[in-house]
Amino acid sequence: MIDIKLILEKPDYVVAALKKKDWDFDPKPVQDLSKKRLDLLKEVEASKSEQNRLSKSVPQVKKEGGDVQAIFAKVKALAASTKEAEAELSKVEEEIKGLIEVLPNLPDDDLASGEKENNRPIYHFGEEPKFEGFTPKDHVELAESLGLIDYKRAAKISGSGTWVYTNLGARLEWALLNYFIENHLADNYEMILPPHILNYESGYTAGQFPKFKEDVFWLEGTEPKKFLLPTAETALVNLHRNEILNLDDLPRKYFAYTPCYRKEAGSYRTEERGMIRGYQFDKVEMVQYTTKEGSDAAFEEMVKKAQRLVEGLGLCYQVDKLAAGDCSHSMARTYDIEVWIPSMHIYKEVSSVSNARDYQARRGMIRYRDAEGKVQFCHTLNGSGLATSRVFPAILEQFQQADGSVIIPEPLRKFMGGLSVLKPIKK
Repeated sequence: MIDIKLILEKPDYVVAALKKKDWDFDPKPVQDLSKKRLDLLKEVEASKSEQNRLSKSVPQVKKEGGDVQAIFAKVKALAASTKEAEAELSKVEEEIKGLIEVLPNLPDDDLASGEKENNRPIYHFGEEPKFEGFTPKDHVELAESLGLIDYKRAAKISGSGTWVYTNLGARLEWALLNYFIENHLADNYEMILPPHILNYESGYTAGQFPKFKEDVFWLEGTEPKKFLLPTAETALVNLHRNEILNLDDLPRKYFAYTPCYRKEAGSYRTEERGMIRGYQFDKVEMVQYTTKEGSDAAFEEMVKKAQRLVEGLGLCYQVDKLAAGDCSHSMARTYDIEVWIPSMHIYKEVSSVSNARDYQARRGMIRYRDAEGKVQFCHTLNGSGLATSRVFPAILEQFQQADGSVIIPEPLRKFMGGLSVLKPIKK
């Protein structure tokens, strides 16, 4: 949530920043309601002060033989008026909250305006593979010929946009997850296994609700209503909701493995077949809670961590600095780590590392005491570390051989019982 002080003190800056996310914002309703709120606060405070003064005068009036009933009547009238003003104040505060809570996070000043077309590659690793003497297959064909994925049975038991990992495919998926987990533990991140069923407050704090509440899978028959987590970030950024952390506890570094459940499955592009986009996929997610001063360093650290994971697998990839309009609703800054998918001739995201600044912390009242004992809002950051549903296809396609086999990246082999090559199954 954007700081209302910033809207009131620098409205032109807020309007221009939101425009970079293609969001038209008129600050006047917030300004008008804030003035009304201030007037009501003064009215309530003045009324309560007068009530206190009158109540304190009663003993002296009695002592002097005066009429205290008139005082009691006035106090009663003031109390009724105060109650009405407080009800109006509560209503105005809810109206202000309603106007602000739907606003996206302000993008960092150095981000370009616009959408995907203004994203900028800032780093490239490896060479896009050249396949000499044979026609390369796509990951769908490779996964089926190697006996790794069963799409037909997945469709039978679940529907489109799903898949079943089989035999060595299940082991390769688990090897990837173990590889990610091993690296995060080595970097002193604390492992979390969160619930997959979350409450509304969790989606609100993460910034997904109320605007995107229809994009998740809601569970029927739960009261209050709950939803399936779309990413472990939604759970991890709520661990310290409504808490005040000690400065010595920061930064807090967490990671979690979970399946992710998304309504967005279905082809945005006709070539997005197989595992590229689905209703359910596996991901290891990183989250940090930091101070404002430590926020930028944490972002760089998390980007480097995601890069190391991809580089360790030997995959060709690039890092994209996203334009303001391509950053998600809650994020001020995002770098995407994207692997090369040969069959699609494009790079696809395997990690988004983002800084929400204090946007999520304001929504969830996530705070810390600084060195002077003053309560401040934390900064929250998140990043995929990594999502397997793009890494898995990239491995198959980038490391395929002329005989239809696929070389297993060296870091995964110890989790595969020493196996170094996936070979086509005999039919």
